[in-house]
Amino acid sequence: MKSDVILLGHGSGGKLSHQLLDDLIVPILSGIATRDQNDAAVLHHDGGRLAFTTDSYVVDPIFFPGGNIGDLAINGTVNDLAMTGARPLAISVGLILEEGLPLADLKAILEAMRAAADLAGVAIVTGDTKVVPRGKGDRIFINTSGIGVFDHPLEIRGSGARPGDKILINGTLGDHGMAVLASREGLALESDIRSDSAPLNHLVADILAAAGGAVHALRDPTRGGVATTLKEIALQSGVDITLQESALPVGEAVAGACAILGLDPLFVANEGKLLAVVAPEAAEEILALMRRRPEGREAAIIGEVGAVSAGKVYMATAIGGRRAIEMLAGEQLPRIC
Repeated sequence: MKSDVILLGHGSGGKLSHQLLDDLIVPILSGIATRDQNDAAVLHHDGGRLAFTTDSYVVDPIFFPGGNIGDLAINGTVNDLAMTGARPLAISVGLILEEGLPLADLKAILEAMRAAADLAGVAIVTGDTKVVPRGKGDRIFINTSGIGVFDHPLEIRGSGARPGDKILINGTLGDHGMAVLASREGLALESDIRSDSAPLNHLVADILAAAGGAVHALRDPTRGGVATTLKEIALQSGVDITLQESALPVGEAVAGACAILGLDPLFVANEGKLLAVVAPEAAEEILALMRRRPEGREAAIIGEVGAVSAGKVYMATAIGGRRAIEMLAGEQLPRIC
């Protein structure tokens, strides 16, 4: 889809988002190659490496089952750093507040940010606050930037997937996106679904300590969901990926809600999940490690990397078929992070 103006779909994390980045933003601002676009930039300095990332949060509603915009912002930036293998160190917070936002709401959001940072073990070290007139914002937007350090020589990037690798996920699909949607729309299923928003840096640290050399790629499947994220990895690495439909962990409530609303949980956002592409001989060890941690109790091996190719993703269906999976084309659920 081509358009002369920005559409909601340009913020989906899917095909339109990639077109906007590849055709306009990246060529003008940095020119970085697609295969080098990861969750955080890796900077080399004085013989060492640093990870640096930034993200903005516009979720609606700002409070939802399982979290709010504050802890979501901290967890999201912590996870972007962790997906490069870095140890998150410090975070900045930029607050854009709309006139009329209740101070009680702001206090609750700030307290959630503080608690999330403490849980992740990162420091909030700097920030900025701006206030816009009533009607010129939507209560609150948050920007967070983060910096991390590497305690190891491993290089983990989206282009690292190799033929034969196994693909693991640390739990169920689609919980965050459906929790936000249910809360926004006041659906009766709201009480059954909670966001999975959580920091993943401790889980990543354990995986790297146990089997670091076997970890070839890590990515958190946020906007665009698991399908879009795996398509990104396939394109960056130049490989085929095949998912096993029967192995995908989807909670009963999320599956039911998706069926009612006509949504595919493969494309619904997650905020406490990671995809790990690992050497086949280490897959069972990493799976067992994930399941010993609270954020990985429902971990599963969901697919494998096939031949070198132009970056195709397929689903081996439960009834024995095979279908191609593409990136999210438009905007399935706007403003979920």
